[in-house]
Amino acid sequence: MSIRVNNLILNINEDMSELKSKAARKLGINVDDIEKFSILRKSIDARRKNNIKFNCSVEVSCQEEEKLVLRTGNRDVKLEKRIEDTIVPGNKKMSSRPIIVGMGPAGMFAGLFLAEEGYRPIVVERGEKIEDRTKTVNKFWTTGELNLESNVQFGEGGAGTFSDGKLTTRIKDRRCDFILDAFSRYGAPNEILYDGKPHIGTDNLKLVVKNIRNRILELGGEILFNSRLEDLVIEDKKLKEIIVNGARMHCENLILAIGHSSRDTYEMLFKKGVHMEPKAFAIGVRVEHLQHMIDVNQYGKFAGNPKLGPADYRLTYKSRNGRGIYSFCMCPGGEVVAAASERGELVTNGMSYYKRNLENANSAVVVTVGEDDFEGNSPLKGMEFQRYYEKLAYKLGGGNYAAPVQLIRDFLKERVSTGLGSVKPTYRPGYEFRDLRLCLPAEVVSGLQEGFVHFERKIKGYAKGEGVITGIETRTSAPVRIIRSSDLESISVSGMYPCGEGAGYAGGIISAAADGIKTAEGIIRKYSPL
Repeated sequence: MSIRVNNLILNINEDMSELKSKAARKLGINVDDIEKFSILRKSIDARRKNNIKFNCSVEVSCQEEEKLVLRTGNRDVKLEKRIEDTIVPGNKKMSSRPIIVGMGPAGMFAGLFLAEEGYRPIVVERGEKIEDRTKTVNKFWTTGELNLESNVQFGEGGAGTFSDGKLTTRIKDRRCDFILDAFSRYGAPNEILYDGKPHIGTDNLKLVVKNIRNRILELGGEILFNSRLEDLVIEDKKLKEIIVNGARMHCENLILAIGHSSRDTYEMLFKKGVHMEPKAFAIGVRVEHLQHMIDVNQYGKFAGNPKLGPADYRLTYKSRNGRGIYSFCMCPGGEVVAAASERGELVTNGMSYYKRNLENANSAVVVTVGEDDFEGNSPLKGMEFQRYYEKLAYKLGGGNYAAPVQLIRDFLKERVSTGLGSVKPTYRPGYEFRDLRLCLPAEVVSGLQEGFVHFERKIKGYAKGEGVITGIETRTSAPVRIIRSSDLESISVSGMYPCGEGAGYAGGIISAAADGIKTAEGIIRKYSPL
């Protein structure tokens, strides 16, 4: 048991060390009466740019906590009772070790959780381990030479490894604390445990991924890199074996933690009769501005203050025809990266390092699309929709994965840009000035044009300044959902557990990891440890 104290305010010139005395004053006790103290949350309040503050919550342990909370009568002071959620293993014996396909957040945390509970999982990952994958990706960005099995989408750590490493989520799940604690234990900065918008950057994320891999191995798990799931052997709707790189593996329990770009796997599952449905997602462009411009708009005279760091933003708008237009995966002080996973198709993503100290800010700005926008009756029609526009973008960029770019103001005036201002595109391996309307659906073009005009009202210079757009962004989420039952098994194949972002049940690192853990818990409740 402990006490949570909310709404402790620090002005920008106050130090974090003053939180303890502020908590004591709110509780009506002496600082020395506090036996244990920790920061639970710290967020920036920039609603008044001339008076930016930090809003904090802390956890306090002291004597007679219940009486103290009653005496204060302050709604910012609450008694926190810890509820231990113990997972009781089942009694059924496994005929083989559980297998996990995919070493992204869902598969990685499912593997870690199973390993810590004594289940010695086998993880099958089509891409390379992170050290080799980083070299392969850098080669692609430099030369345009794409490795179809190991790239920004495939490999240890998943697609999020080459991103900003955002650990924010909207889900309310007890597993989130376990995930953040694990990130901290395995190499992430401790501030992620309380920061209102935690991120660890692609550089720290690579270290965390490597350390979690080593922990799984230490606990008796096994990880097979450069190993692609090619087929399922199903008898009477029950999974019997999987085929990996041409070899059969007996499999009683399969956690299917594929990423949202595993298109060949979706196609294989569809052929095997696995029930899935098309799912809405969003497509659009990557937007770049000078980070300083975003800082000034968000923080005013405090722009550049080291306590605030580079500013981010979140923008939303509903178009006249009802489509959602919004910023997505905003990367302060970062770069736009090539993220293709198939030949002749162009995809962008955003990435930042922990310090977020590069010149440009970037964000996806996307428009929602759904079943009515996709042609055909196949559950894979959303995937084919993505492919169609990625191929257009590749051709528009001139080939070899060069990207089409355009100033936002020229996009609004429907003309090709002829030069750049202060914002230089960061995309590699290269770019060409093109009209991005030629690689986007008409509904998305009109939605972006409406959205940019609206966003200019929120951030001065967003659309009328020298901002640049790079095309295109299509992998915002999975284009399908693999349908599962209440016990998390596929409704088509007993023993197969689709989970995470690729299965259509998550949207980001934390929610995918939580879904992976939830799936692992389902297996633990059925089976005894090996």
